Amino acid sequence: MELLRGLHNLKPEHRGCVLSIGNFDGVHLGHGAVLSRLLVEAQRLQLPSTVLTFEPQPEELFAGDNSPARLSRLRDKFVQLEKLGLARLLCVSFTHKFANLSAQEFIEELLIKQLGVKFLVIGDDFHFGYQRKGDFKLLQKAGEQYGFEVIDTQSLLHGQRRISSTSIRDSLANGDLQQAAEELGRKYSITGRVGHGRELGRTIGVPTANLLLKRRVSPVGGVFVVSILGVDDKTYQGIANIGKRPTVQGIRQQLEVHLFDFKGDLYGKQLEVVLEKKLRDEVRYSSFAELKVQIEKDIQQARAWHLLNNEALLMENKHE
Repeated sequence: MELLRGLHNLKPEHRGCVLSIGNFDGVHLGHGAVLSRLLVEAQRLQLPSTVLTFEPQPEELFAGDNSPARLSRLRDKFVQLEKLGLARLLCVSFTHKFANLSAQEFIEELLIKQLGVKFLVIGDDFHFGYQRKGDFKLLQKAGEQYGFEVIDTQSLLHGQRRISSTSIRDSLANGDLQQAAEELGRKYSITGRVGHGRELGRTIGVPTANLLLKRRVSPVGGVFVVSILGVDDKTYQGIANIGKRPTVQGIRQQLEVHLFDFKGDLYGKQLEVVLEKKLRDEVRYSSFAELKVQIEKDIQQARAWHLLNNEALLMENKHE
């Protein structure tokens, strides 16, 4: 999948496409329904399937630290969108200047002049342009004028609940990883590059890999049973803390992950940490010694969960 960072990278050969627009935060099953239709139309018209998204996400520009927790960074979106077989991801820098484009300017300058859209697939709640005045009806009218088709896809439901990035954030905030996974179509995970930390874990025999959370607000926090990918070709079991580490006067949000039965250097590696089960919220302890005791309990719980899960999988495979 081709990644285009910024409108300045659009070339004449990028004109003519089937397009979908949105944040695609989390790339969940609801997004999948929209993008499956995009792929069908791209195949029919023999044009590149293209997704247009924004960095930062619009609410992050306007609300700053009060914006909703982000489910996925651009890199994570790229990975998930590429799995769907899309041809192109265009990431537009969302600035105040861009936000001030009128809906009509958005259509004429971006959709027509720069992208040459032939078919547009949007979600049923899509709005665009200054003060979000652009909507499906305006796109339909523009389509008649400029010669492109537009359809809106209905929201996908999980039971009686509309699948959305907001509902997944709520599930994660409540520690309901199962509900989040059912709406995502996969277990929730966090990816990041391992950097240097304060190495306090080593002093108590629990070395951790430190991943900075490059987002304003994390959708999850606390202590989790996890699986870890990206070390080599194996999946490792472990435990992770996501938060500010109040007992040791931490300031920045980060993810610390301890891999069971692993010895080696992880610095610089890009890891994917899959959240399996939430054990508890992050707590400030009165001393580092008290924290050490709790960490040992957490590790025992996490090992027990992995052991039970492995046994259940073995039994399941036997019966197949």
